Amino acid sequence: MAKRKDKSKDKKDAGRGNLSRRDFLRGTGAAVSASVLVGEGLLNAQGQPAGKVLGPGAVPITLRINGQLQKLTVEPRVTLLDTLRNDLNLTGAKKVCDRSTCGACTVIVDGKAMYACSILAIDAQGREITTIEGLAPEGKLHEVSAAFVEHDAQQCGFCTPGFVMACKAYLDKTPNPTEAQVNRALGGNLCRCGTYMGVRKAAVAAAQMKGGRA
Repeated sequence: MAKRKDKSKDKKDAGRGNLSRRDFLRGTGAAVSASVLVGEGLLNAQGQPAGKVLGPGAVPITLRINGQLQKLTVEPRVTLLDTLRNDLNLTGAKKVCDRSTCGACTVIVDGKAMYACSILAIDAQGREITTIEGLAPEGKLHEVSAAFVEHDAQQCGFCTPGFVMACKAYLDKTPNPTEAQVNRALGGNLCRCGTYMGVRKAAVAAAQMKGGRA
């Protein structure tokens, strides 16, 4: 025998705020989306825009690079690497993988070696940025650069600026490393020519200069 549908139950369920399953899911999705936007800082707690949204057009920014303030106008999507190379003609940092893998674009940001291709220029404001050009402002080679020349730590030279910057940042914090320690510390930089032995020796030699500091 077919079971009769309980119409009274349907009426009772329909009367609970007149909220269907579709309405419930739609409201839940909106709430989740709003919470994500609040978490990202795009909306405030009341669901209103949290502040001025920058872009997609170019916006003015100020970067402190090699001790000098640089006023620029760039799109928010532009990386620090592209800004250095295309807008400031600081081409020491090389654009190779553009995927934060090879280390050829390494610069020092607030004392730490970082891939310039993985930082947005707009996010680098207010930070101290040093490029390979900043290590020899008067035309004299920095100890690390000089050690690279002395120990033949380069062949084609394309990856060398990134290695020099990574070495500089590491030696500033570890003034007397062993070659094994240098090898681990520079694991984020790749050399297609395979000059790793020379790089390790150069880093240790640079650390021994001027009382063991680079």
